[in-house]
Amino acid sequence: MSDIGLVSLVGAGPGDPELMTLKGLRRLREADAVVYDRLVCRELLEECRPGAELYDAGKAPGTGRHGAGQEATNRLLVTLARQGKSVVRLKGGDPYVFGRGGEEALALVRAGVRFEVVPGVSSALAAPAAVGIPVTHRGIARSVTIATGHDSRDGDGGHDWEALARSGGTLVFLMPVEHLESIAARLLEHGRSPAEPAALVRWATTPEQEVVFAPLSGIAEAAARASLRPPATLVVGPTVALAEVIAHGPVVLAGVPG
Repeated sequence: MSDIGLVSLVGAGPGDPELMTLKGLRRLREADAVVYDRLVCRELLEECRPGAELYDAGKAPGTGRHGAGQEATNRLLVTLARQGKSVVRLKGGDPYVFGRGGEEALALVRAGVRFEVVPGVSSALAAPAAVGIPVTHRGIARSVTIATGHDSRDGDGGHDWEALARSGGTLVFLMPVEHLESIAARLLEHGRSPAEPAALVRWATTPEQEVVFAPLSGIAEAAARASLRPPATLVVGPTVALAEVIAHGPVVLAGVPG
């Protein structure tokens, strides 16, 4: 057991390399092997020490490229650790927020491999902030709900849509683009207002950041007109309307020219 290396499940943050944690950066610089996702900023890979082994485990939806596959990635982490290597599993956002970090952690537990989790800044919070949307705000939104928009072909995702629609707070959907029309329709069907403010943020916190604002009933059409593709984050709720003021105030927001 003492010869088995440590696997660090590290959150790389939402895209801006400066939003990675100090601990995550230290682990990355010390690692013998790094297994990274496609959404990881390439500038971070330049922080790896000379001679470090780099493994691309990315998955690109809609391109036919499926990377190593989750089971193969799990096996790779175990194999590298059993070789005595210090391993970083570098994941966009936070490992435990729709990043399959829990699956990898369970695989490491079953294999008897030591691991740690280094949390990262999730795009669920960073994407709204980057365009001037506070996900909570006193007197406007007292809760925020994070959901996946990617789990099924019809956009159902196994959600309790009535509960989501009636939550009253801010709704944030990760990976929603392929099912945007269906997500909006289900929220409207279960009582969300057609006029409720919504935003779709692409490549949040990066120089490529784009955002589309529209009422919930028109967000899918607006995104299609703008040709917004993944990766993107959908934000629905009354605080979206605050972006018009906040994003144009005397502050510098990520992705917004100062």
